[in-house]
Amino acid sequence: MCGITGYVTVSPSSDPASVLERMTDSIRHRGPDDFGYYRDPWASLGFRRLAIIDVAGGHQPMTNEDESLWLVYNGEIFNHAGIRPELEKAGHRYTNRSDSETILHSYEQFGPACLQRFRGMFAFAIWDKNRRKLFAARDRLGKKPLYYYWDGRLFAFGSEIKTLLQHPAISAQFEDSLLPEYLCFGYVSEERTLFRNICKLMPGHYLELDGANGLRVQKYWELPVPAAAPEDRSDQSWISECRERLEETVRMRLMSDVPLGMFLSGGVDSSAIAAIMKRNFSGPVKTFAVGYPEAEFSELSYARHVAESIGTEHHEVVVGMEDFFNTLPRLIWHEDEPITWPSSVSLYFVSKLAREHVTVVLTGEGSDEMFGGYARYRFFAMNERWMRYYRILPAQLRRFVRSQVAATPLLNSTFRRKIQHTFVGRAEDLESLYLDNFYSAFAQSEQRALFHDLGTQSPYANFRRYWDAKPGLSALPRLLWSDQKTYLVELLMKQDQMSMATSIESRVPFLDHEFVEFSTRVPQHMKLRNGEGKYIVKKAIEGLVPNEIIYRKKMGFPTPLRQWLLEPRAAHLFDLMRDKDGLLAHYIDRKALESLLARQTSKHEDVTDRIWRLLTLQIWGDMFLTGKREQRWEGLLAAARTTL
Repeated sequence: MCGITGYVTVSPSSDPASVLERMTDSIRHRGPDDFGYYRDPWASLGFRRLAIIDVAGGHQPMTNEDESLWLVYNGEIFNHAGIRPELEKAGHRYTNRSDSETILHSYEQFGPACLQRFRGMFAFAIWDKNRRKLFAARDRLGKKPLYYYWDGRLFAFGSEIKTLLQHPAISAQFEDSLLPEYLCFGYVSEERTLFRNICKLMPGHYLELDGANGLRVQKYWELPVPAAAPEDRSDQSWISECRERLEETVRMRLMSDVPLGMFLSGGVDSSAIAAIMKRNFSGPVKTFAVGYPEAEFSELSYARHVAESIGTEHHEVVVGMEDFFNTLPRLIWHEDEPITWPSSVSLYFVSKLAREHVTVVLTGEGSDEMFGGYARYRFFAMNERWMRYYRILPAQLRRFVRSQVAATPLLNSTFRRKIQHTFVGRAEDLESLYLDNFYSAFAQSEQRALFHDLGTQSPYANFRRYWDAKPGLSALPRLLWSDQKTYLVELLMKQDQMSMATSIESRVPFLDHEFVEFSTRVPQHMKLRNGEGKYIVKKAIEGLVPNEIIYRKKMGFPTPLRQWLLEPRAAHLFDLMRDKDGLLAHYIDRKALESLLARQTSKHEDVTDRIWRLLTLQIWGDMFLTGKREQRWEGLLAAARTTL
């Protein structure tokens, strides 16, 4: 795992070496073990290394036999040893054991088609100095990030946005046309980012840049569409294949020349991977868990139970309110964009703990999006079913009931929130029944009341683009497809940025692309059955993990954020949101903001998700746009103490 950066110009550049050095140094946390540069009149490549495979070798930028190609690469190709013999037989000469050299020789041999041979996680760039051509690619699911800037004269790329901002020709500007989608989901699920003119290379895509043709972006892999008719197989055959494939993909990710561990939440997915690791790993398996002082939000007891059951060397960290908010500004800087989920902060702390013991961890992400593990899939199916009967009532009466649920003082905030998740509190369209219900902090209707100058783009357009692309699918596979294209991409970015902030590599066995392709063949009744999500996964790991862990209620990494925002210390956070010189002041109606905060502090309504969305946007603005990074760097509550 590493950090890469660089830039290419259409005419020879006279930039001093310090430009590339600054770009590379800005991501030194991604690679504390080594660094390197390549420069010629048209291209500059920078690299920071976290040594995992062939620790002594593997220096980058790496070149081929005649020094015509130069590579910078972030990730792991888990099947690189299986590809190597064919390349050696074709005449390619290896100088080390690293997977980096396999990428270089594969591109030399096969061109862009080399991507079809790789099984792993990667983002890389190859500069062909003779043809003055750049080739860059990102793995199929988006486990490794790659951002770029292109203005027709300068092309810059990097593992993180902050490295691009170190180039003197690139400035940080807010792409406010994306604000509606951000306010709704907390992220942007398209090529553009919140920084104007900076894009992300989408998962399963590569790009080519040369003087003759400019920039071309091409898709090389797509999620398979589930077959209309499921395969005629017994439940047990599906379960057995799931178990075999899961064990194989975990074993493949134990490849390392440095110590490995496991993030353990005590849930189904991480527990299964930890148990398989224990069976296939020669040394002690080290597991790491994070929790909170507020016991009802902590999964530490479950993680501890799993660790004791399978026999791991277990470590824990507890995160309190001060740690959480004082670290938040630095983590937003690491993530480059506002943090979507409070659990990102917890992920940072467990990564920091793990880094004291190991360099690589395995994680359980991806299973829910492939096998229907989230409660929202079950609730959407239930709401759709009951809505068919509820439609018998006149539309005007249904609207009246919804308005009463939203406004009546007879409901406390907890019960109001629960009712609003049901068909009684929802309209019947996809936007209300699914997106506003389970994703949106600010629904489109509420955005218009709170914000001005938002533009005309629908916040739901990107999700609808994927949903509408598969009209022939039934609801569950259609939801999974759309979530894999949007929500999952952001989830993987969080996993990468928060772990790499502490210089640790995270691997995601469930998102091996062959395992993902298998998941699209699994019939619906093996995913969601009698209200039980991930049915096939749970049956497949029986005997590996205690049943009381497999079939306990899913918690989903909760954070005691609502309770913290009701504490007196939270007043300083609200003052930050009111800052007249902050980013929010340009867009939000002042009275509407005060009303929102009052609804939270009075406990009339739980608007925690909306406050979080605005708070992290405000801090992001301070870290990148308003010049207040120094003021925020030491923490939000630390700043509050200095003013008392």
